[in-house]
Amino acid sequence: MELEKFDRQLRLMILLTQNHALSVEDISEQLHLTKRSIYRYLDTFSDMGFVVIKEGKRYRLDHTSPFFRQITDKIHLTQDEAIMLNNILSAIPDNSPQVRHLRAKLKQLYDYKALASHGIDEHVAKNFATLFEAIKSERAVLLKSYTSPSSGKVSNRLVEPYLFLSENTEIRCYEVETGMNKTFKISRAESIEMLDLTWSHKDKHTPIYTDLFHFSGEEQIPVKLLLGTLSASLLLEECPAAEQEMQLQEDGRFLLSTKVCSFKGVGRFVLGLFDDIEVVDSPDFLKFLQEKVEFLTFKIKK
Repeated sequence: MELEKFDRQLRLMILLTQNHALSVEDISEQLHLTKRSIYRYLDTFSDMGFVVIKEGKRYRLDHTSPFFRQITDKIHLTQDEAIMLNNILSAIPDNSPQVRHLRAKLKQLYDYKALASHGIDEHVAKNFATLFEAIKSERAVLLKSYTSPSSGKVSNRLVEPYLFLSENTEIRCYEVETGMNKTFKISRAESIEMLDLTWSHKDKHTPIYTDLFHFSGEEQIPVKLLLGTLSASLLLEECPAAEQEMQLQEDGRFLLSTKVCSFKGVGRFVLGLFDDIEVVDSPDFLKFLQEKVEFLTFKIKK
């Protein structure tokens, strides 16, 4: 009986260290445990010194827990070492099972979005590693000799980084001097220095959204469209996630109720398929389209 209990605990421990946060329901389904037993085991892990991380209703065990560090100290990689190793593996043309296994193992063991390939660009890898550590410890950084893409001006920027974007090539930050949230290209900073300053504007770190039409922003504007078969099919091919926001209507069309960050992306979609799409309950978007059509008409006549 005691051996069976230990086996259940061990299987739960293994499941929660695979870098995937799981809900109690997920755990119950995979290990055939009762929810009561799962909560009891989680409490036991915590009492034993394991770092039990709760993300919403999901749980995982941090691989930096003292117990894991004790038994893997000699082979443990730091976050920076893991990033550099991943960069090297990503640059190797060899796609043998051994190399693929090592890549997969790194992604399982290390809890960060990094491990996104930046080739073997050591400059970008170092910048990324510093930013990741700053976010993790909620510290401000100095983007040294950052080149602005619009003005070409080179300057130091004091920021509070809080979100990686665009497959980890950009970083969303609160810029202290301007009091604004901005997106910075990681490679445009000559170097990045983590400062001994904790975040003091965390309440201003607003989330950024990306809509179905690949436009991003801090604000979301509701839009409703009635899509014919052609436009619905094209949208689903481009963005399968749109299915969750579409409802089949009695006339065979689909009602898309979504939120966009800009009218530009959805506007391009509608104007390209105007004879298959009807705008409903979206006066601001309709006004945008009318102005766009008037401008195009004027441009053509001119």
